Amino acid sequence: MKNLIPNLPALDVLDLSSVGYFLENKSLRLFVNTVNWAEYAYKPIVVVDVARTDKNLYLRYFVKGYSLKATYGQDGSPVFRDSCVEFFVQPPRGPYKYMNFEFNCIGTCDASYRQSREEKTGLTPQEYASIRRYPSFEAKPFDEKTGIYSWELIVAIPFELMGITPKRLPEKIRANFYKCADDTQYPHFLSWAPIDLPEPDFHCPDFFGDLYFR
Repeated sequence: MKNLIPNLPALDVLDLSSVGYFLENKSLRLFVNTVNWAEYAYKPIVVVDVARTDKNLYLRYFVKGYSLKATYGQDGSPVFRDSCVEFFVQPPRGPYKYMNFEFNCIGTCDASYRQSREEKTGLTPQEYASIRRYPSFEAKPFDEKTGIYSWELIVAIPFELMGITPKRLPEKIRANFYKCADDTQYPHFLSWAPIDLPEPDFHCPDFFGDLYFR
């Protein structure tokens, strides 16, 4: 069965703070629940709802689990060390191999154009500003909190930022969705599409899955 991303034009009209229910009920829902490495067995509840308009890709993450951390408040920071959700995408054409979009639970973003884990070009301030974000927590950094927490993050990423021409969307893109929290009491490395590698590594386009436009 194809993973079809629905076209919901109303998303571009509504304020990002008010689209959560719409995305929750009208989008493609994917479960980020694959434990690829047994030594990191902790598995919080993670889903991502995916939809699009003619100009933007919309993602709504929902997370519930132990511990919460958001120490980074400036874009371009290593948010993977915090409570973090991620979207890696490989457009069908372009001068780079893939892009990574990583967000902590207050919406701070780290994103790059990449040839590999080591070879990358970071986004400009203007490109970061084009990624709209609405976190359920106030966008203010805090140290790790213990306990059980639920949180959401809604993001809208322009297709043009991903090297995709809005008026000529491809049949599909290759991508993966992740959940991690490297420097917390409960480190974990979950993915949507399985990763068959011996050690944790999200920078592996060979294991991306297919997402289709309709």
